[in-house]
Amino acid sequence: MNSAPHLLAEDRAEYERVLDDALRTAHGRPDLDDMGRRLNAEQLRTMALNATALITGAAAAEYGHYVKARQEARTSAGASGGVLGPAVGDPSETGAGFAAVLAVLAPVLAGTAALILLFVGYVLKAVSPDAAFADTLLTAGWFFGALTAAGLLAAAIGLLVTALRNEATQVPAEDAAGELPDEVARAKEAWRHALLERGVLPFLRAALADPSADPASSAPPRRVNRIPKVGYSGPDFSSPGDGGSTGSRPTFTSPDFTSPDFGPPENRPE
Repeated sequence: MNSAPHLLAEDRAEYERVLDDALRTAHGRPDLDDMGRRLNAEQLRTMALNATALITGAAAAEYGHYVKARQEARTSAGASGGVLGPAVGDPSETGAGFAAVLAVLAPVLAGTAALILLFVGYVLKAVSPDAAFADTLLTAGWFFGALTAAGLLAAAIGLLVTALRNEATQVPAEDAAGELPDEVARAKEAWRHALLERGVLPFLRAALADPSADPASSAPPRRVNRIPKVGYSGPDFSSPGDGGSTGSRPTFTSPDFTSPDFGPPENRPE
């Protein structure tokens, strides 16, 4: 597909929707009733996609207004989101980050300490059953084991709460993103209407009226290079030397005047 310099990538799907709607309702338009006889809908769609820049250029003014309105709406929405969200360096954000790090590291460190203390304590208990130090290590190991279990439980609860909070805010965010502000919606509809009436439909008429498009040929249809406009072609002015003139021009040759004194010897008078 040819790229249209003024058409953003996010709007190509909308252009194809306008094109598909025009092709789907073509049989209800008298000026497009030839579709299917010489060119079918798929051939016309391929030709229109190859001429994206040409067709969308017919509605460039409306598209520019739509893009500007949409960008302004996004900028204002982004500014509002920045005010409502926590600022960088906010104490609440810092506290939340420290709590998250602590919730992750505490079970890991406590579990590591519990394993080491229990291993050493049981080894010493096996070597010297009456060693008091072995009982101390075992007690500390089980304490850190309890801390590990408590940390894992707290982390699981935190993840569950975060998931429920995100799920509660996800649907409204998607609904808000799907609805356009009134000004943006009007600009988009104006672009779609101009694109259909001044771009897509005239291109389809020109393609159907092109006598060089042969549906029986295996070659793809010839590309339409312009959208037809009402106008005239200038007359063909050709110079007489090109053989296009019907009359003849008189030719004049000057006489050959030579002086007797300066002619060649054989022409001098006796």
